Amino acid sequence: MPKIQGIYAREILDSRGLPTVECTLWLDTGGIVITSVPTGTSVGKYEAMELREKDPNRMIGKGVLKAVQNINALIAPQIVGKDPTQQEEIDQLLLTLDGTADKSNLGANTILGVSQAVCKAGALTNNVALYYYIFNKYQLTHELLIPSNIFSVINGGEHGADNLDLQEFQILPASHISFPESLSMAVTLFQKLEEILVLKGAIHSVGLVGGFTPNLYSNSDVFEILVETIKSSPYTLAQDLFFGVDAAASEFYGGGRYTLRDRAQPYTSSELLEYYQKLRSLYNVFYLEDPFADDDTGSWQKITAALGETTKIVGDSLVATSLERVQEAIDKKFCNTLLVKPNQVGTITETIKVISLARQAGWSIVLSHRSGETNDDFIADFAVGVGAQYTKFGPPNRGERIAKYNRLSQIYLELELVRQKQS
Repeated sequence: MPKIQGIYAREILDSRGLPTVECTLWLDTGGIVITSVPTGTSVGKYEAMELREKDPNRMIGKGVLKAVQNINALIAPQIVGKDPTQQEEIDQLLLTLDGTADKSNLGANTILGVSQAVCKAGALTNNVALYYYIFNKYQLTHELLIPSNIFSVINGGEHGADNLDLQEFQILPASHISFPESLSMAVTLFQKLEEILVLKGAIHSVGLVGGFTPNLYSNSDVFEILVETIKSSPYTLAQDLFFGVDAAASEFYGGGRYTLRDRAQPYTSSELLEYYQKLRSLYNVFYLEDPFADDDTGSWQKITAALGETTKIVGDSLVATSLERVQEAIDKKFCNTLLVKPNQVGTITETIKVISLARQAGWSIVLSHRSGETNDDFIADFAVGVGAQYTKFGPPNRGERIAKYNRLSQIYLELELVRQKQS
């Protein structure tokens, strides 16, 4: 069995031009894998800690040279000679070396870089595609399928230009739409949306995840423009596609109230629930991510009870890909869908355990990018391998987002070829 011969990390830049960690791992057979770590902008308080130097004189205090040093000097000697298919053993070694609950010693960005590299090396060792390796190793699903896609076409909040409160406005192709049709739909609507924004003089720029950041000053205005966009296309709302929202509500929560530009007075939790119910009925909003602040858990219970039968109520920063927090959310019925970001927790093994727990509870799984992405397409293979129902990789725009969709396209073709041979 091939063994790990070495691992080397370096500092690279993510899609925001900020530092992140890249790892190169090589085997004694000559095989090499390379992976890099995404990072977030709207970071929840329950996420594992990234390690950054905070030196204001270098990389505006966001350098990751210490994380790189941890891999090259501390971790590398510990994993050289190990079998890369022993993911759980190596991940446990990383957790032991760190020794903290929040990964604040080594850093979640340090740990995930190594953990992802080991996972890729395991697939290489078995001479199979990464998605198949994950599928076969963890057996979280019975069939290899391409997840449905969530396309974030307009960005606000921390991802936008500070003129819209809700962080992402999304389109979700219906489940009967194939992946190629889904991608075609997203491209068509994204381009038509740009045309309409230009005609209205509302075009501004694109946000951190590639969606437009238009000069609109009401969240409701966004939905009206999206409806107009769909009417100019071959598609029908509530038949071919639905809308979704990543509210990231903790970002506009304070003093027990939620401040939105849609009206002068802040919303109480009950009023915000009514606002979401209105969006659901008026605009077919089928997907609500982080609709309330992380600690406003009573409101999470209420919205899941009120809308959970027909709507995906999605926990992101609420649960932060944490086993303990997901278990609490299951027990207390906070939500019905899990958004998974491996860098929120740190290792592949921990991520797999969280996904398994959520699936046992009957939840849907969404595999998500971060605002600070790289061209690494690991997350696309991972989503297919664990049987995620959805992926959230941004719009069909910007190279680091497109890399994930191009990888899904490649996997789709491979799976189709296998099915044709079997039929």
